Amino acid sequence: MEQTAGVRVPPPLYYLGGLAVGFAIEAVIGGPLFPRQAAPGFWLIPGTALITVGLMLCASAIVMVRRSGSSIRPDRPTTALVVRGPYRWTRNPMYVGLAILSAGIAVVANAIWPLLMLIGVLGIVRRRVIAREEAYLEQAFGREYRRYRDRVPRWL
Repeated sequence: MEQTAGVRVPPPLYYLGGLAVGFAIEAVIGGPLFPRQAAPGFWLIPGTALITVGLMLCASAIVMVRRSGSSIRPDRPTTALVVRGPYRWTRNPMYVGLAILSAGIAVVANAIWPLLMLIGVLGIVRRRVIAREEAYLEQAFGREYRRYRDRVPRWL
């Protein structure tokens, strides 16, 4: 199986790009997510929790893929269909984890624009990454992937 999903841009770059554009807009337009007079713990605690959950979800997905002997890089062949760990609840735990992490960063920074940019990032990731990966996995694993796809949601 030498073929790949044909993903050209590493998916974390989409999330980083969304954060960068969001923070650039925030710097020009402003607009905190929460009132500035609120105590910092009002956004630091939930933001830190989101960052922690996002990192843990990404890490556990990476561990599962590596244990299967496959690669997390979408520009490399997938040698195993991973259905354990966080892959039992979502077909894309790394992308969900990156989304939660990005949301947490926006909340910790009390910035609304990076959070709003995440909506566009998810659409781009869906079209440019996930759609290609799903087509590739169906071709590579056939019925086994279709059964997995039918019982596990794409996001959550």
